Amino acid sequence: MTYSLRADDSAAPRFGFIVSRQVGGAVVRNTVRRRLKAVCAAAIADVGDGRDVVIRALPSSANASFAELRAEVTRCLTRKPVA
Repeated sequence: MTYSLRADDSAAPRFGFIVSRQVGGAVVRNTVRRRLKAVCAAAIADVGDGRDVVIRALPSSANASFAELRAEVTRCLTRKPVA
């Protein structure tokens, strides 16, 4: 689940991650968070300036491969911003 909002137009895009205990134990949560950070670092050029993006990892992300996470995040980032 991804939320994207317009912020200051001159600012670089910012990412935030929500990975709750429902995803799994600490090791699983940190693995999911690191994978999401890597995906977003690669996609930062495609995200417009002045956007704040919050990604909430659902429990199914614990079993998702890196390629599946990348495809889902890419799909979500191509949607129009909320505001």
